[in-house]
Amino acid sequence: MTLTLPAAVLWDMDGTLVDTEPDWIAIERALVGSCGGTWTDHDSVNLVGSALLEAGEYIRVRGNVPMTAEQIVETMVEWMVERLKRSVAWRPGARELLADLRANGVPCALVTMSYRQLADVVVSALPPESFGATVTGDEVVKGKPHPEPYLRAARELGVDTSDCVVIEDSTTGARAGLAAAARVVAVPNIVPVDVAGVVTVPTLAGMDTARLAAAAYLEINAT
Repeated sequence: MTLTLPAAVLWDMDGTLVDTEPDWIAIERALVGSCGGTWTDHDSVNLVGSALLEAGEYIRVRGNVPMTAEQIVETMVEWMVERLKRSVAWRPGARELLADLRANGVPCALVTMSYRQLADVVVSALPPESFGATVTGDEVVKGKPHPEPYLRAARELGVDTSDCVVIEDSTTGARAGLAAAARVVAVPNIVPVDVAGVVTVPTLAGMDTARLAAAAYLEINAT
């Protein structure tokens, strides 16, 4: 059997490519705590994969933070940029898979609900032209779980989403990929991904282009 390679692979960023979810959680907790509010792990889990403005509004209400959602997001993004400039923590196997996809002629796009200034820091830490397109949360009208971000990324690469594989770590992101008619491979991180039609693998460590294609198109456990 000839293995079908995807026309493109569309990557989520936070929790999938880079291990930033613990940083986001720490930032949320610090921001709410600085305003005298209480923040729990459950609150952080609720925000995994969310658009930043939605997260900002949740933090404003739940944490009783005397700022607008926009101000909360601006503060959080500034703090995160500073953390990423000091060091970028990559998820296991992510950079290796990205390099192997490029070596095999499979284009990639970064599709994140983080803002452009965050995505640019991450992309700048990778080899040039690792991504043929980057779609960020501040550049779309509707964020995940709406399909718009993935549809836009595929359009910028000149491919159809039905021929693409999406790699995600959250239920919100997985639903966005499915809504865009892509095949979705989930690599759960902070939270489980329990969505019908999604292939789940425990890690990207040891994953290469062929194994990713096997997981996505043959729906077998590739690890």
